[in-house]
Amino acid sequence: MRRLILFELLVVAIPCLAFEQSQTPPPPRPGPEIQRLGSFVGTWKTEDETVTWEWFTGGFSLIGHVENSGPVKSSELRIITYDPVAGDYTQYRVTSLGPGGDLGRLTVKGNTWLSQWDGTEDGKPAKYRFAIVEVTPTSFTAKLETSVAGGPWTVTFETKGVKIK
Repeated sequence: MRRLILFELLVVAIPCLAFEQSQTPPPPRPGPEIQRLGSFVGTWKTEDETVTWEWFTGGFSLIGHVENSGPVKSSELRIITYDPVAGDYTQYRVTSLGPGGDLGRLTVKGNTWLSQWDGTEDGKPAKYRFAIVEVTPTSFTAKLETSVAGGPWTVTFETKGVKIK
């Protein structure tokens, strides 16, 4: 009798388990905002640095390996990912010269990526804005501007980059 009851339970349970497994949703897929990061994938060269961007496992974030060859040589690891709540991109970095941290938020409009943040220059409050303009799929320009103590915006850094791989 026990065997018959056990057999009947198995006959009922197995289809239920199979149904439950078939209802498991597929893993999430990156949306268009995340796919937009794909324009960075590859190896890029500027006057002072080489950056190789690749998708992190799962396809939701980019990992950048940076070699700076300017006056101060260094290496960095950068991460960019999309924040669906804020509707923009977050950036982080780790450097060979010490602590890294949050690089601010990126917004994108058309072919321009823009990051803005607050800081200090010589003990005075400063505002910074950094723009990357995708000129072609294999070239970009970048510019950093600074406003100190509410003064005019001045260009403190400009570069051009090309995709080499």
